[in-house]
Amino acid sequence: MSDRKPTIGGNWKMNLHTGDAKALAVGLAEAVKTDAVDVTVFPAFPYLAMVAGVFCDAGSQIKVGAQDFYHQANGAYTGEVSLSMLKDVGVATVLVGHSERRHVIGETDVLINEKVLAALEAGFEVVLAIGEKLEQREAGQTDFINYAQMCYGLAGVSAEQMSKVTIAYEPVWAIGTGKTASPEDAQAAHAAIRGCLSGIYPGTDVYATTRIQYGGSMKPANAGELLAQPDIDGGLIGGASLKVEDFNGIITAAQ
Repeated sequence: MSDRKPTIGGNWKMNLHTGDAKALAVGLAEAVKTDAVDVTVFPAFPYLAMVAGVFCDAGSQIKVGAQDFYHQANGAYTGEVSLSMLKDVGVATVLVGHSERRHVIGETDVLINEKVLAALEAGFEVVLAIGEKLEQREAGQTDFINYAQMCYGLAGVSAEQMSKVTIAYEPVWAIGTGKTASPEDAQAAHAAIRGCLSGIYPGTDVYATTRIQYGGSMKPANAGELLAQPDIDGGLIGGASLKVEDFNGIITAAQ
């Protein structure tokens, strides 16, 4: 069994408003008591400070992450949010490279790498998401796509900095579709990703110490089987993170 500490993230995406977001945060603070799992939630921008305040007031160890940010420190970038602003409201972790940012918003590998480097330089923990589309999987390109996205995303990141990086493998065809990779397929992809890390950082233990989450319709019903795989160190959860019982069920499975 790996000695990597499990990590569970809840990506709320563009969901909830003030009352619902606060109620969810309060419910999670009351329900999630374990320190055996690192737990992070990623609310929408308007509710980051409020959710961070709920967790702080409750003495909760749940961290607050941001779904996005701009890589420049400050300046004339209308509509953008800087890392220093995020730090100012209690954010400790940032999500970079989610498939919806790549394929819906149109973020490039170059921009994703700039974000990774900026966040690490600013002292944040980074969750770097990678994953293939259905047509790429059917063409046998899963490992190639994951390797390419990871190499681009981690360009210029030192082995020492990798202690603050988590990789989230999210097959695009399984996000929000109800489809989930079988435990065996998910494990195979995670093992290949870990093997890629050994090539990117030869002669180091980065491949062994880096945590790799699975994202793609993980629910309490399938979490145990997925999380039992030797190279799956947690989950990046979408829809199931919007309900206290479901999200806590996945966290319990991770223990």
